[in-house]
Amino acid sequence: MPRFTVIVPAFRVQAYLHACLDSVLTQSFKDYEIIVVDDCSPDACGPIADEYARRDPRVTALHLPRNIGLGPARNAGMGRAGGDYLIFLDGDDTLLPDTLRIIADRIDETGEPDVLMYDYARTYWTGRSVRNVLAAHLDEGGPARFRLTDRPELLRLLMVVWNKAYRRAFVEAEGFTFPPGYYEDTAWTYPVLMSAGSIAVLDEVCVSYRQRRRGNILSTTSEKHFDVFDQYDRVFAFIDSRPELALWRPVMFRRMLDHFSALFASRDRLPLHSRAAFFRRATASCRRYHTPGAPVPRRALLRHTLLRLGARRTYRALSGAQRLGDRLRRGSAAVRGAVRGAALRVHYRIQLRLPLRTRDAVFAARGGRGYTGSPAAIEAKVRELVPGVRTAWICRPADAPTVPAGTRCLAPGTFAHWAALARSAYLVNDASFDRGLVKRRGQVLLQTHEGTPLRTVGTDLLDRPAAARGTDFEQLLRSVDTWDFSLSANPHSTLVRERAYPSAYTTLEYGSPRNDVYHRTGPEDVARLRETLGIPAGSTALLYAPAHRDYRRVQRPVLDLERLIRVLGPQFVILARSPRPAGPGGGGRRAPHPRIIDVSAHPSVETPALASDALITDYASLMFDYVNLDRPVVLHLDDIEAYEAARGTYFDITAFPPGIVARDQDELFDIFATDHWRGSRSAQLRAAFRARFCPYDDGYAAERVVRRVFLGETDGLPLPVPSAARRTPAALPAQKGAGAPVRG
Repeated sequence: MPRFTVIVPAFRVQAYLHACLDSVLTQSFKDYEIIVVDDCSPDACGPIADEYARRDPRVTALHLPRNIGLGPARNAGMGRAGGDYLIFLDGDDTLLPDTLRIIADRIDETGEPDVLMYDYARTYWTGRSVRNVLAAHLDEGGPARFRLTDRPELLRLLMVVWNKAYRRAFVEAEGFTFPPGYYEDTAWTYPVLMSAGSIAVLDEVCVSYRQRRRGNILSTTSEKHFDVFDQYDRVFAFIDSRPELALWRPVMFRRMLDHFSALFASRDRLPLHSRAAFFRRATASCRRYHTPGAPVPRRALLRHTLLRLGARRTYRALSGAQRLGDRLRRGSAAVRGAVRGAALRVHYRIQLRLPLRTRDAVFAARGGRGYTGSPAAIEAKVRELVPGVRTAWICRPADAPTVPAGTRCLAPGTFAHWAALARSAYLVNDASFDRGLVKRRGQVLLQTHEGTPLRTVGTDLLDRPAAARGTDFEQLLRSVDTWDFSLSANPHSTLVRERAYPSAYTTLEYGSPRNDVYHRTGPEDVARLRETLGIPAGSTALLYAPAHRDYRRVQRPVLDLERLIRVLGPQFVILARSPRPAGPGGGGRRAPHPRIIDVSAHPSVETPALASDALITDYASLMFDYVNLDRPVVLHLDDIEAYEAARGTYFDITAFPPGIVARDQDELFDIFATDHWRGSRSAQLRAAFRARFCPYDDGYAAERVVRRVFLGETDGLPLPVPSAARRTPAALPAQKGAGAPVRG
């Protein structure tokens, strides 16, 4: 008996059915069956289902002799189901990677509940994906299993069938089936949740809910939307048949009124000639099932009252007034924004006419994120070496805790922010300041950049539109013209950037200040970092940090980390860092394995780098920094042809890599299984790479920059840099029973 039966009804979804079924068949969890129900679809859904059934014995193609609708088609699939749990997936939606394993683990953790509720994200044709805004209701805190009476707020979530897993024995014992008609989910989900003996939640996006531009049944104009009345008749009949569920009647009454109001307000569902009849039917249902007791928001109370009274014209007038009020409020907000913007511009112009503050310096990194990178290393050294300096850091309020106590925080777009840009003598950034910046005579702007470039940058992107993504190159060059100094870590970076960012600035080939920490951190500090990240004592930690793919609108996992951790064995952990960490409150997918630690939220990549024993990456500039630690690097380059075609690289990384190269996952697994990842060849490649790209990285790069830019010293710079053999990168702490620290 399989763990899951995934039921996929298919009708007019031939364009999406392949992606739907592939999203299930590529799951890391393999104990499932798929039942594709061809609801007599007039397109190629039937042949597609047959094709998959021939290829994989876990797929069953069920062809219905006539079209019976979504609900009855699901019933037909349930009749063939043999899994412990039922999962329903519409033919135009997809499961996210590792979803079935995550669901299976949560079911085991919570003692096999009758229903497990999980989350979804709306995915638009542009590739944009937006998580359910009510995801907070899926918080996993509190009892692992509960009844609906313990958490009634779950009814605020979208009441659909496909965001839940159902224990088949529970469904069969209760005799639940789907009714015909539109809104069949209504007459299924409410009775299921009300009668479930145990419910659990999973705070994880598991389903990609496709938002089709055209063809969505519930967005079509049709009188079939009147089916909603029959569905609520079934819900109340179910409640009336079970006296113990009477407490839910007021809640269902309010939910019904909300649903009717939403349908009546939608302009693309009800034909114009049937709107009056719909309102009359809604009023009749309201009077029939009227049950006060559930709290109603003030904004909805009047609408509910008018609906019950049948006052359609008054209701329409009220709705029109509310829409007008909403437009006025939006307009008012726009006016306030415009006024504030104009005030900021005037304020900035006034500040530009005031004297410069010669001891003030403003720093920023990565578009206003936290205290990190080379700007942070330079800022700390400025406070140490330059007497009387006042430093400020531009960052979002959520990142303010990362900024040292002695440094002022400036929120982007505030009056204080623009005043600092106008009057500070020194401006330091690894990206670009606001495009409204006016460079003043006497101001010094230092561009530190983000690492050594492997991929194409600047004006070299002119003939690569897929990577340029609408870059305003004239604005880019205007920004470059404001630079006084461009910091370079090595001769390669100097040659690339002086061509890609042409202007009259001075290049400081001094090394990378953000790498100073790799030479100034002791084993005790590394041990504390490992403990903070939750790395078990005696474990080997691999940092996995892939690069962003320009040729993909939606970033998908490149490496199967769960499979890798199983190959590596219990002595390994993986520190996973996504290429573009989510902002505050965002968060990525849950780590699918206890030995996979998500470090994407760390504002500084240096922390997980110092804590790790080795790096797995592909095209990320982190590799140029990481070799300072003299720890193994493995490159996973399974899509190098596509990456180079879309983005372009400045040299062949396969011909001059920092470590062992794997061209696919199996080769990567073999590299670790044979210990080749930290062998002598790995050490030789790393040494050559370090000699070429880290000639100045010795722990004093920030000091060289500060002495030149802030103190005006030129004699003796750059300071003598010790040979690679004499440098002392941060060492891993000695681990009991683990032998010597990893040095490939």
